[in-house]
Amino acid sequence: MIVTADDFGLAPEVNEGVELAHINGILTAASLMVRGAAAADAVARARRLPALRVGLHLVLVDGPPVLPSERIPDLVDGEGRLRGDLAMAGIGIFARPSVRRQLAAEIEAQFAAFRATGLPLDHVNAHHHFHLHPTVCGQVLDIGKRYGMTAVRVPREPADVLARIDPRASSHRSWLEIPWSALLGKRAHRRGLSTPDHVFGLAWSGAMTEQRIAGVLQNLPEGLNEIYCHPATANTFAGAARGYCYSEELAALTAPRVREFLRAEGIPSGGFADFGRA
Repeated sequence: MIVTADDFGLAPEVNEGVELAHINGILTAASLMVRGAAAADAVARARRLPALRVGLHLVLVDGPPVLPSERIPDLVDGEGRLRGDLAMAGIGIFARPSVRRQLAAEIEAQFAAFRATGLPLDHVNAHHHFHLHPTVCGQVLDIGKRYGMTAVRVPREPADVLARIDPRASSHRSWLEIPWSALLGKRAHRRGLSTPDHVFGLAWSGAMTEQRIAGVLQNLPEGLNEIYCHPATANTFAGAARGYCYSEELAALTAPRVREFLRAEGIPSGGFADFGRA
């Protein structure tokens, strides 16, 4: 099992939550926003935590870019932030070669920024899972290979497990996401990349409570499983997503019964680097 915190580097509250969840809880990995407001602090903390596996959380929409706006004019809005209208941004990437060139440049810049940290690259995923877009997927796989990428998240959440935990639960996956998730998985495996067999955190994004994490552990399917969360020491801070229960997720990751269940069941946990090719 891999337990990952996304948005590492977004804010000091997030970084502190990641450190606490790793030292005092079951968190084993974190995905770094290289252009996050607190990215330097995140890198410094990661260097003090050698067992914490750190990957790249590519931000290609709804966040600050690495490259200046004039290099990627079609990817940013009037304030110089990466566009938040995911559907229209995706259409532009698919339809216009000039936008694809800008996208490739920004992806390359984020991989280069991660390499500059000196941290081993454990895995790659994307903000809002934008790497499911087939064009983005292809570029991430091509560029990532040059930077030593060995693992990528494929967001496949088993609805039957969610239903056993909470009969009212429904899978977050839409009919649009399913084929692109399958395509990402096939393309990743053709390149010899490690991917999780199951991912938990989509349906309950921002609300992975103690009860839900305990339920996932008690119903963990065979294979390589990833639980992703968003722990932080506060629910309100610069860059926080509306409605996310950051501090509750931190409490869940450090809950005694969750830690004890993991220990008692002997479930192996770590980062992608600890399990090799799935």
